[in-house]
Amino acid sequence: MTRPVLDDPLYYLVNFRRVLAWLETRYADLLSEVETAFLTDFAALPEASQALLVRMVMRKGEDFRDSRLVYPEIGETSAAVAPLMAAGFVQADPPLTLEALFALTTKPELRAGLDGVFAGEELSRSAGKGEWLAQLGAGDFTPRPLAHWLPTLGDRHYRLMVDEMAERFRLMFFGNLRQQWSEFVLADLGVYRFEAVTLGAGSRAFSERDELESYHRLHRLRTRFEREEPLTTLTPDLPLAAFANPWLERRRARLIDKIAYRLERDDELEASLALYANSPTHYARVREVRVLERLTRYDAAFDAAELALAMPLRDAEAQRLARLHQRLARKLGRPARDEAAFVEPERIDLELPRARSVERAVAEHLSTAEAPVLYVENALVNALFGLLCWPAIFAPLPGAFFHPFHSAPADLHDDDFRARRAEAFESCFALLTSGAYREVILARFDTKFGMQSPFVFWEAIRRETLELALDCIPPHHLRHWFERLLNDVRANRAGMPDLIQFDPQAQKYRMIEVKGPGDRLQDNQKRWLAFCAEHAMPVSVCYVRWQPVSEAARDAGVAQTNSPGGPA
Repeated sequence: MTRPVLDDPLYYLVNFRRVLAWLETRYADLLSEVETAFLTDFAALPEASQALLVRMVMRKGEDFRDSRLVYPEIGETSAAVAPLMAAGFVQADPPLTLEALFALTTKPELRAGLDGVFAGEELSRSAGKGEWLAQLGAGDFTPRPLAHWLPTLGDRHYRLMVDEMAERFRLMFFGNLRQQWSEFVLADLGVYRFEAVTLGAGSRAFSERDELESYHRLHRLRTRFEREEPLTTLTPDLPLAAFANPWLERRRARLIDKIAYRLERDDELEASLALYANSPTHYARVREVRVLERLTRYDAAFDAAELALAMPLRDAEAQRLARLHQRLARKLGRPARDEAAFVEPERIDLELPRARSVERAVAEHLSTAEAPVLYVENALVNALFGLLCWPAIFAPLPGAFFHPFHSAPADLHDDDFRARRAEAFESCFALLTSGAYREVILARFDTKFGMQSPFVFWEAIRRETLELALDCIPPHHLRHWFERLLNDVRANRAGMPDLIQFDPQAQKYRMIEVKGPGDRLQDNQKRWLAFCAEHAMPVSVCYVRWQPVSEAARDAGVAQTNSPGGPA
C-alpha cells in the first residue's frame, strides 16, 4: 500500500478507497450481498459524493446538518448529497428523537423552540442543555423532523444510513474497533511509524462471517458492562462456548473474567464461580480458588489449588496460588507445599530532603561522575529486549498481523507467543553469545527510532543509556532478563527496579528498587528481585525517610507558597 500525497485535499477519500480495495482482496468471501453491492455502488458515485459520504463516516454520530457539512474540496453540499440519497446511503429529514435533537443543536437554537414546540414548558432560560433535556425527557415528545422541532432554524438534516456498515468495514480492516480512521493520517504525517510487515492475501483477522458477528456481540456486551448494566440481564447473553478463533477466544475470556470479578465483588459468589469455571485463563484459576474459600468450601478450594499448581503456570499465578494453598492447608490441617521465603536483597537506608520524586532524589544522591545513577524503571530492559529481538517480534506469522498499523503482534500475550517464534528468538539470542548484540542493538535504535513497538518506549530511553548498559551489563544477564520477559510478557514487562547505577571503568552495574516512606514491595517487584538473586544479579532496595523539616524552613515554605510567585 503506497502512501497518499498529504497535500491532496481528498486524502481521506484516497484512504477509504484503499480500505475498500483491501477488503475486496482479503474479505470478498465474507462480505454480505449488501456490502458487496455497496462497494459497486460507491465506486459509481461522483467523486464529490464519495468524498462527502466518507467525511460523514469519519465524523462522530449519524446525524448531520447541512450547514455543518461545508468542505471546500467537495463544493455545494446539496449537489454532492443528492446521489447519496438516491443510492440510499443518506436519508434527508428523518424523524429526530428529543435526545438526538439536543445533540444536533445549540442552546440558543433550542431557546427559539421555547416559543414553539416547547411552549408551555417551564424551562429556566439560565439552565444548561442537560437540565432542559432532563426536564423535557419526562414529557411526551414523539420523534419528528428537524424542521418540525425548530421551524425557524432554516437548516436541513441528513442521516447517514451506512454507519454500521462502515463500522464493520473498519473492524474487518483493523481487527478491532479501538483503532480509528485517523490511523491513516497519523501514519502519513509521521506521527506514528509502523514496522513494515509483509502481509499476504490471507492476512486477516476473521476467517468466517460468524466470527465477525461474534466480535460485534462481544463488543456490545463489553459496552453494556462498562455502562454498568445490571449483571442479571447481561450474563444470560454471554457466549459460554469457546471460540475456535484464538484471538476471539481471548476477548471472550477477558470479558468473562471481568464480569465474574464484578459478581465476586458484589458477593454473588455462586454466579461468579460458574463464570470462572467457564474461563480458560490463568487468572480465573486463582479467582476460582479464592471464591471457593470465601464460600467456606475449603476442601474443594484446596483440591482446586492443588490441581492448578500441578499445571503450567506463570510466575504471578503461581505466587498467588501458593499463598492461597498455604492458607487453606493451615485451615484444614493439611501439609502445605514448601515455598521459598522471599529474601530481601542488600538494603540501603537513606534520609533525604523531601522531594517531589523519591526515585529521582535517590538517583541524584547516589550518582557520581564515575558511576552515574539513572532512573530507568521498566524502560531499559524492555528496550534492550525489543531492539535485539525486533525481527522475532515482528515476524509475519499467520494471525499475528493483518493490517499495516500494528504496534504489536496480535498474539503478544498468548501462551504460545514464544513457541511460535522459537527459531527466530534463538537467532536473536545467538547474538548475545557471538558478541554481535551491541552493534545490532545500537544500529536498530538508529534505524527503527520512533517506530511503534510493544517494548521500546522511545521517549523514555536514550542512546547514551543503551551504550552504558551494553558496556556494563554482561550478555548472560541480558539473556536471563529476556527469558523471563518471554515467560509472561503481560506481567513481566513491569516490576523491574527503578534505578540502575553504571560503573563503566569496572564494567559493572547494580539495580536499585526505591521505596519511599510508608511504601512496600509489591508482588511483581518481589518476583523480579527474587529472580535477580537467583541469577546473582546485583540489586539493592533503598528505603527513604524524609528529613525532619525545621520550624524556620517550614515557615519559609509557607511564605513561599503564599507568595504570588510561589507554587500553586
